[in-house]
Amino acid sequence: MTKLLPSMGTNLRVVIVGSTGGIGAAFVEKLAASEQVSQIYALSRQGQSHPSPKVANLTFDFTDETSIEAAAEALRETGVFDLCIIATGLLQGQGIAPEKNMRAMSLEAFNQSFIVNTFGPAVTAKHFLPLMRRDGKAVLAALSARVGSISDNRIGGWYAYRASKAALNMILKTLSIEFGRRFKETVIIGLHPGTVDTGLSKPFQSNVPEGKLFTPEYSAEKLLEVIEQIEPKDSGSLFAWDGKQVPF
Repeated sequence: MTKLLPSMGTNLRVVIVGSTGGIGAAFVEKLAASEQVSQIYALSRQGQSHPSPKVANLTFDFTDETSIEAAAEALRETGVFDLCIIATGLLQGQGIAPEKNMRAMSLEAFNQSFIVNTFGPAVTAKHFLPLMRRDGKAVLAALSARVGSISDNRIGGWYAYRASKAALNMILKTLSIEFGRRFKETVIIGLHPGTVDTGLSKPFQSNVPEGKLFTPEYSAEKLLEVIEQIEPKDSGSLFAWDGKQVPF
């Protein structure tokens, strides 16, 4: 069987945050099927059983730091981790939608977007980065988005989502600087998964060019290829599903 992540060795221990979402669940499936992976901790609000004995489910509240800290403390007792993927995101729903113009902006949309897209991943990284291994390549990756790139913004709109993902990119960059001073083999990156056929993208799929709407399985596979290819020098960057770096 071909190894998914040959640069990361064997008996890999993995954390997937947001494991019941479309891409998060696809990551769990891909990694559970790999002989390289010995244990997966799948974290979500709902919790969901999995047939693989490799997968342990933990329920926690991504918007509550006490809950995040408790989950991290529970996992600390099990050993160190090689890979942590934060596969969460909010674009629309819960009474908000991407803004077409500035008149549609609201504090509620900004609050919800930043809690899920920025604050949650930041605090998760705070508590889970200390659990990563120190004696080899270790990766913390968070799902970001190309629309969070300031230099790539050509059509405007989507204020809250763009701003919250741009802020996430800054969080990841800053974390990479701090960790890079002490732990040279830890890689912290953002991942742009492309447009994926999940609930997040449903209202906008009619505008997606042919061949550019990905299944969650395809996106997860391509993002694992990116994780395999990245090196410590890439830490703090944003990479798209095709392996190309996205400018901030």
